[in-house]
Amino acid sequence: MVEAGTMTMDQRTRTPLSVSGTMPLTMVSRDEKRIVCAVRGKEDTRRFLANLGFAEEAEVKIISELGGNLIVAVKGARVAISRAMASRILVR
Repeated sequence: MVEAGTMTMDQRTRTPLSVSGTMPLTMVSRDEKRIVCAVRGKEDTRRFLANLGFAEEAEVKIISELGGNLIVAVKGARVAISRAMASRILVR
């Protein structure tokens, strides 16, 4: 791991492990709007989430939680993702 300002990076995947002032999407309360600041994980995971609309600076809002999955509003669409996937999305 390497410190880069307020961001801790994983050298192997070159993705953020944590960013000061952020939290995983799983920690956000329902109906609370947040901004995506980073997506963690392997390249395939980051690409998958980006294709769903979870890109840096995208506004997201938790609509509901059903059976461990989250329904999230992102870029005008409602998307269902698992808690595991949601934990990879860092928001501020």
